[in-house]
Amino acid sequence: MPADLHFTKGQGTGNDFVLFTDPDGEVDLSPSQIAAICDRHFGVGADGILRAVRSRSLEAGAAALAEDESAEWFMDYHNADGSLSEMCGNGIRVYTRYLLDNGLATLAPGETLVIGTRGGVRDVQLNKLGFQVDLGRWRLDGGEPLVRAKNLQVARPGLGINVGNPHVVVALADDAELDEADLSFIPHLEPAPADGANVEFVVPGDPLVRDGVGHIRMRVHERGSGETLSCGTGAAAAALATRHWAGAGAPNNWSVSVPGGVVGVRMFPTEDGEHVALSGPAELVYEGDLAIA
Repeated sequence: MPADLHFTKGQGTGNDFVLFTDPDGEVDLSPSQIAAICDRHFGVGADGILRAVRSRSLEAGAAALAEDESAEWFMDYHNADGSLSEMCGNGIRVYTRYLLDNGLATLAPGETLVIGTRGGVRDVQLNKLGFQVDLGRWRLDGGEPLVRAKNLQVARPGLGINVGNPHVVVALADDAELDEADLSFIPHLEPAPADGANVEFVVPGDPLVRDGVGHIRMRVHERGSGETLSCGTGAAAAALATRHWAGAGAPNNWSVSVPGGVVGVRMFPTEDGEHVALSGPAELVYEGDLAIA
């Protein structure tokens, strides 16, 4: 492993990442090294690390190539604590920006860039918000785990939703409750999911639907990263849960406000079932070199 790592810092609605290129899969960072890089006081600081590696260069990429042989690049994503994660909706937009700006891939209007992830192959396109990623089929994960969070007086039922990674969405009464929740502490789920879950706390807009678009506000505690300014797959899960609760006539297009900005969520039918797409900005902030201990 090189003593120095050339990296780029990127963010999507405040969800921030350290990215680096390792096309042949030669850089094997340990969980402790990843945690050190992501540390906001002693490292670069980030919600996670995105490694740009060719799908053929790592074992997890074989499944991506079997699903779609055009998935040349694989988004190897680790949370801030060094643990692996299946997918990241904000991360894949930032990852796409990184590939394009570094000449590793091209994406013209109307074209699709196929990227491998541990949650499956994902299709990315340009749109007016920046990038849109098809998160694929979603599913209800079953059950309504009881969720407790610091400063929320009463435990609430959550709704389990999987969009390539696991989420539990909790509805709150108003903005005051949402603001009071202390998400620096890990929410407590009963029963606890075997692999953990991201937990989203949601408040509907007033009115919920304006001009055919649903509006919600959300905060999130991400598994392995803590509270973040945004979670793309979490925004999709929150919109899906709110539509589920709203019932017949609820829209398929949603605007989700998170502490770091606004993302769009769209549900649409396909031959293999309903898919959900996420849209939002992606920006590369700076680059540098880091000594790896």
